[in-house]
Amino acid sequence: MKGKKILIGITGSIAAYKIPVLVRLCIKEGAEVKVVMTPSASSFVSPLVLSTLTRHKAEVELFSEDSWANHVALGRWADVMLIAPASCNTIAKMAHGLCDNLLLSVYLSSVCPVIVAPAMDEDMWHHPATQRNLEQLSVFGHRIIPSEHGELASGLIGTGRMAEPETILETLAVFFQKKNRLKGKKALVTAGPTYENIDPVRFIGNHSSGKMGIAIAEELARQGCEVELVLGPVHHTTTAPGIHITSVKNAAQMFEACTKLFPQMDIAIMSAAVADYTPVEVSDNKIKKKAENMVIELKKTTDILHHLGQHKEEKQFLVGFALESNNEADYALKKLHDKKADMIVLNSLNDKGAGFSHDTNKITIFEKSGQQTSYELKSKKDVARDIVDKIIELTS
Repeated sequence: MKGKKILIGITGSIAAYKIPVLVRLCIKEGAEVKVVMTPSASSFVSPLVLSTLTRHKAEVELFSEDSWANHVALGRWADVMLIAPASCNTIAKMAHGLCDNLLLSVYLSSVCPVIVAPAMDEDMWHHPATQRNLEQLSVFGHRIIPSEHGELASGLIGTGRMAEPETILETLAVFFQKKNRLKGKKALVTAGPTYENIDPVRFIGNHSSGKMGIAIAEELARQGCEVELVLGPVHHTTTAPGIHITSVKNAAQMFEACTKLFPQMDIAIMSAAVADYTPVEVSDNKIKKKAENMVIELKKTTDILHHLGQHKEEKQFLVGFALESNNEADYALKKLHDKKADMIVLNSLNDKGAGFSHDTNKITIFEKSGQQTSYELKSKKDVARDIVDKIIELTS
């Protein structure tokens, strides 16, 4: 953790009394720490104490009589933002994008990863609204440090205690250990659908949102990888540093981009939903409605994964995706063998909350060695971490 920049956001919870200990532990490990607090947090722990420990002013208010706290600069300064303790109220505001204090202004402006350590009474912890808000933070890609079971401020015994400073320190240490594991590597990622024109108005396409591929590209970049993202027509994109985007529309354009980039890559992850067929002829003008039926002749598109598998060098690692609705494992294993891939990520249309358009996904990873690993339903950002972790494991 030496030289790492940690921004700690403290909210109004009795557990705030533990934060000076956490600050001391982080500084002892060589980290630089800054603190931002909600006004109510200062009732539980002194800003003066935190300023003295960190040697940086503990920021509480956005405005003072003669100055203002630059929330954008704070959010961009940090390698990680840790919100601890995260009260039920602040978690709800984070989940819904509210911005009524300095801490939330910094949070919404931050470009670094966010780690959340909740603290609240047991009934608040178990309330469906709180659990839904925590799920939303996970969808955002934030790491949640589970609350612990024990004596609470109310006098009850239950779940809701903020994790101890030593546990939070260990989480931070693991987080920094996992960063930059792919530094010096180059990766190609495809994402989104392809649209195959019928005429200037109509096309053949699919419901892919590109969210899974974009999340993978962002996780690779967080690990220090230089990423080339070949992106089909989607409604959202990414501005994460370390990612260069090539926008394409159809399967032929995606094939051309991938074959041009692939020879320089160490890793290639083909997560795009590429059309299997494209019209033989594309009308220059809008096709008018005439006969009761219309027949469109289709031809196969070039199989990008298969082509890359045929031209892959020993040092390159190739990953394919399979979205299936029946005989899922058999088809995934066949694809792994036929395409000469090193790994296949299987999605099943039978799994609720997985597949196109969702913010969550459920996967099984098939390795060339025959090993299979199944994962629970998670946010696509968490799934991206699982996929990248597995790639690092298999290429190390």
